[in-house]
Formats: sequence, C-alpha cells, structure tokens
Amino acid sequence: MTAIRGIKKELLQLLLELGKNSHPNEFAALLKEEGGVIAELNLLPGTITGSSSASIFFDMMPLDTHMAGSAHSHPNGVCRPSDADLNFFPRAGRYHLIIGAPYEEGCWRCFTADGDPFDLKVI
Repeated sequence: MTAIRGIKKELLQLLLELGKNSHPNEFAALLKEEGGVIAELNLLPGTITGSSSASIFFDMMPLDTHMAGSAHSHPNGVCRPSDADLNFFPRAGRYHLIIGAPYEEGCWRCFTADGDPFDLKVI
C-alpha cells in the first residue's frame, strides 16, 4: 500500500470545476494514485446525483490497486463528512475529498476512511 504524499494541483482544480458545473447537485468520483500522488479521477457509470447526495454503485468500481479514495461535492458548502459519508468512506479507499461551494481554491478538505481530517498537500 503506497503512502499518499499529496494531490496534483491540476486534479484538484478539475474537482473544483466539477463541483461548480454540477451545482446544485452533488458529484461523486473515485480517485487514483500514481507513485503516492493522487493524480486521476474515475467517474463511474450509473452514479446517481441529486441536490443532497450522490451514490456510486460499488459493483461498477474497477479492480485496481491504485484506488486512493473518493471525491464528492457538498453544494451547501459544509466540508465535513455526513453520517452517509462516514459509512461510504471505508468502502471506497483511504482518502476522501469533500469539495464545497463556492468551489474556490480553499473550499475542500481531505479525510481518512475513518473520517479524521488529513492534511493533503497540493503538488
């Protein structure tokens, strides 16, 4: 299991744009790492989005050892995990980003699968 050192700046900017373009609905994506850096996203077929939730079908997840976790938006701007997020996180990887409205540079937070804040560096 590779230790995660950070996230590519370009990917973080893409996630902020995804949040903005999906607003007022949530978006959800899986994150992949390359050499300890979260570098790619994977939008799964069949993902259901709405104004208060987004659901990924776990049977659509790729069999990939480089899955780092997930990213999803909170259109209400609250960058804290909900109870539903805390149930989802352990099933989708080790690191989870919440992207909040208004989807600007500092409008995101990273959490571990346990829901603890994680200081993820932008690379």
